[in-house]
Amino acid sequence: MIGHAIGSLLSGGTKVKGHVVLMDKNVLDFNNFGASVVSSVQDFLGQQVSVQLVSSTVGDPNNGNRGVVGDPAYLEPPLIPLLPSLTAGETTFGVTFIVKADQGIPGALIVKNRHLAEFFLKSITIDDYPGKGRIHFDCNSWVYNVSNYTYDRVFFANDPYLPKDTPGPLRPYRQEELLHLRGDDVNRELKESDRIYNYAYYNDLGNPDQSASLARPILGGSAEYPYPRRGKTGRPPTKSDPKSESRLWSLDLNIYVPRDERFGHLKMSDFLTYSLKAVAKSLLPLLQAVFNGTSNTFNSFEDILKLYEGGLPLPDIPQVQALVQTIPFEMLKTFLTPSQGQMGVLKFPMPLIIHDDKWLWRTDDEFARETLAGVNPLIIERLTEFPPTSKLDSVKYGDQSSKITPEHIEKNLSGLTAEQAVESGRLFILDYHDTLMPYLTRINSTKSKVYATRTMFFLREDDTLKPVAIELSLPHPEGEEHGAVSTVYTPADSGVELSIWQLAKGFVAVNDYGVHQLISHWLRTHAVMEPFVISTNRHLSAMHPIHKLIVPHFRDTMNINALARQALVNAGGIIEFSVFPSSYAMEMSSVVYKSWKFTEQSLPADLLKRGMAVEDPSYPNGLKLLIKDYPYAVDGLAIWSAIEQWVTDYCSIYYPTDRDVLADPELQAWWTEAREVGHADKKNEPWWPQLTSVPILINICSTLIWIASAMHAAVNFGQYPYGGYLPNRPSLSRQFMPEVGTADYEELKKNPDKVFLKTITGQLQAILEISVLEILSTHASDELYLGQRASKEWTSEEKALKALNSFGNRLKEVEKRIADLNNDRSLKNRGGDVKLSYTLLSPYGETGLTGKGIPNSISI
Repeated sequence: MIGHAIGSLLSGGTKVKGHVVLMDKNVLDFNNFGASVVSSVQDFLGQQVSVQLVSSTVGDPNNGNRGVVGDPAYLEPPLIPLLPSLTAGETTFGVTFIVKADQGIPGALIVKNRHLAEFFLKSITIDDYPGKGRIHFDCNSWVYNVSNYTYDRVFFANDPYLPKDTPGPLRPYRQEELLHLRGDDVNRELKESDRIYNYAYYNDLGNPDQSASLARPILGGSAEYPYPRRGKTGRPPTKSDPKSESRLWSLDLNIYVPRDERFGHLKMSDFLTYSLKAVAKSLLPLLQAVFNGTSNTFNSFEDILKLYEGGLPLPDIPQVQALVQTIPFEMLKTFLTPSQGQMGVLKFPMPLIIHDDKWLWRTDDEFARETLAGVNPLIIERLTEFPPTSKLDSVKYGDQSSKITPEHIEKNLSGLTAEQAVESGRLFILDYHDTLMPYLTRINSTKSKVYATRTMFFLREDDTLKPVAIELSLPHPEGEEHGAVSTVYTPADSGVELSIWQLAKGFVAVNDYGVHQLISHWLRTHAVMEPFVISTNRHLSAMHPIHKLIVPHFRDTMNINALARQALVNAGGIIEFSVFPSSYAMEMSSVVYKSWKFTEQSLPADLLKRGMAVEDPSYPNGLKLLIKDYPYAVDGLAIWSAIEQWVTDYCSIYYPTDRDVLADPELQAWWTEAREVGHADKKNEPWWPQLTSVPILINICSTLIWIASAMHAAVNFGQYPYGGYLPNRPSLSRQFMPEVGTADYEELKKNPDKVFLKTITGQLQAILEISVLEILSTHASDELYLGQRASKEWTSEEKALKALNSFGNRLKEVEKRIADLNNDRSLKNRGGDVKLSYTLLSPYGETGLTGKGIPNSISI
């Protein structure tokens, strides 16, 4: 090969210099975060890694006019010394190409790895190509040994092309690369080095081979349990049920996702997911051992506060020793604080909800404020009829209409009648009745004891909400067809009535917690996005402008979803153990998916649907908010507007007319498959937009970016600040409301706090849930926030780079505006008496538990 290169040079070839940036997979030793590169970079020198240029201007007539492939060039010694750091391992190699006069301008590369170890190829840059200048290849892909592929690994330059504009010599490479990523002809279990994106049902949540009690319904593929599709793994079926897919061992989190969807031990999120594994598989047995033989109820609120102020001492027992040995030292510090004479102390950061005051979370004002500026602010809706009605089938469920009467609420309506309050747009409702009622009989057969709740709020003159009634409902004891048995509670200031009112709010908070985790968070962001991730990689070439637009918003989503299926939402997993729907959790989310509509996911459409805004062209976004001080909506609309303008500016570069959208085969195939295969159970819904115009393309892309970035940030990163103190957001309830004449009712009179703590999440589940919430709410050290890109050279299109820069500038303006709003004390919903400012939609954040910042993608 060396002789061939010399011959080329002697025959008139030109030396062209370039540089290659790659990372070795063993960059970091997981038990030593200060480690430098483990494997020697010398391993990649010599002829271990070759790079060949593929012409975009000259076709090979002997090879179907495919782009001419140049001679191999090999990696040369690193251009800069290696520096040990947490992000160690990015190594820049030199490379010299011998370019012939008739080779033309390269538009792609072929990279071959003959070393046994894979590496992460970040980029390849040609410094000064004759007749072209600088050419950059933004690769960001794992490259395995050539034996793992039946095809060449091809990477394209950062020049964006619609299919019709692709240089002729590159078209076969573009088409073949998509075929490889689809892997439609591969019918085996997929392995780590595979790059295949395909679809599967959620048929791997249960484990019927281990126990019949761990069998779960297959979600997706049926009218009874519709669901978005997940990524295919190809694992064999279970022995007990041929339609269910077998699971990995519980300690194995190496569930298949296409290799480039998992970046490896190179980023903070892997630290976090490893911590999550520790929680799921090590902390739970430890807690069970610690609490063995003791009450699972906190004795007092002071006991709970010790988790943050002093910590829970851990005894020197085998389970604790096992945890210490399982978790690497750096990660151990996430959970354990060393304590003299003991194995350690389980201690958590102080949640912001109780940072300034330990009791204001219990006020009616804070209870109401969190519906507008908490971690689940996308449920509350305007009440348009009184009393509220139900959409449940009356034949199956009987009378499910609300039992709240005017007499219940009019004493708290500032002189208005119930009818006047409805007509003036001042009554709002948090309604979980229809979502939960069909499942209550089954849920309450477990250890959970839950009501279906309706909570009514009145809008005061200062734009704050006041809770005026809570309705707790159960199925009729003689059968669901007989309707609901409901009790209505109203605010009280003292005595046992106040204690009952606090319990009623607690039951609402339990509803809100479960629906938030399973619906607002998991279903409406994580699950619904995965089909779009898959379809994008199957049908939009890396050269496609829309691929370049939306792919940053898919980073790590398949990976975190796969982890969730293995350890969080699986049968017997953390969610089933610590959240009230228990074994019916995912099944319940499937039922809610029946009413999901893509066209209602943009923020403006969502606000209009919930009656929280009305159309008014004189307002920004053409929307007038019914509650002016609605932090989620105010900040969200500013973010939405910035996203929509960015997408509009970007798409106009490539699609000047609607005809260009219709004539793009990759774009049409992408959207068709996302609807008809990725969301196949809803493919015949009439509301799906047909991709026939530029405005529709803009709305689709804006909606996808909104869901992946701002919407997910709003429902995820506030989990610990608001819910890290479990009494504020309990994940389950263990007993019903005490009835008059019972021992619990008498105890409620004497010690209401004890009854409250006996009712909500127990110690074991609370500590486990707090551990998970802390991890999920943490921003990674290498987080990419909205408007940011991993590479400055993600595209060669100057207009796109300028549009992105303008987007960033608009986001900086939004951030300043949010800070100003949070400093305006007249806006009482921005922080409330607890002084927890609403920053979840402030665009930029910092590493850690900050409650601030909008990452590009759903990566945790």
